[in-house]
Amino acid sequence: MSSSYEASTNRPATLITGASAGIGAALARVFARNGHAIVLVARRDDKLAALADAIASDGGPRPQVLAVDLGRPGAVDRLADALHALSVEPDYVVNNAGFGLVGPAAALDRAEQLAMVDLNVRVLTDLSLRFVESLARQRGGILNVGSLAGFMPGPNMAVYHATKAYVLSFTEALHIELKPKGVRVTALCPGPVATEFQARAGMPANYFPRLLLRSAERVAQDGYDGLMQGRSLVVPGFANRLATMLPRLLPRALVLSTARGDR
Repeated sequence: MSSSYEASTNRPATLITGASAGIGAALARVFARNGHAIVLVARRDDKLAALADAIASDGGPRPQVLAVDLGRPGAVDRLADALHALSVEPDYVVNNAGFGLVGPAAALDRAEQLAMVDLNVRVLTDLSLRFVESLARQRGGILNVGSLAGFMPGPNMAVYHATKAYVLSFTEALHIELKPKGVRVTALCPGPVATEFQARAGMPANYFPRLLLRSAERVAQDGYDGLMQGRSLVVPGFANRLATMLPRLLPRALVLSTARGDR
């Protein structure tokens, strides 16, 4: 057997990024309820500590907490070093960290949009590939949180939609590549979810149709179930699944005009 897959003395744990609120926090609770040891990663140490305490109060082991700003240069290296210092290796990696911005791309701050690409694409790719040996050793998997936005262009959220199109394409391809190693890879692509994401992106409260809205808790459970079932793609909610089919059935020009809101 290759040395890459020899038994490790490190403890397996599920690594969850963007875990301080919203879908990330809901995913942490779902994994904890199902008996997984967890490492929570986000920028806000106080939020992570409160979530870890809440999970422990529900009867699960208290998660490890690592306050890391993944948008900063070298952050993933520092995260990997911190896991090594804790004698922990990932058996599951949940890439939930990311953000979006609303407005015309030419009008939005360019540096902030490039930071979005860096976090939504580069960091997710790095974390998806960096721990493949331990994921294979543990027969675990990767859950990449994409979006319904990844299925269509998004005028006034052009860069965000493009990053999520990358997440979907990359994850579906990785699902095929890592399957022979026993590693499950799933793209979780929810529609709108009422979380801090909307406020960070600058969206008004009524930005999305209520028909597409789904709770973070339901999205997290759907994502966990899909990962454990070995599915390549999970789109929570019938209306959202229907929305993913329209770009494949309609002419591209019509899809673009619909996304732009033409009447």
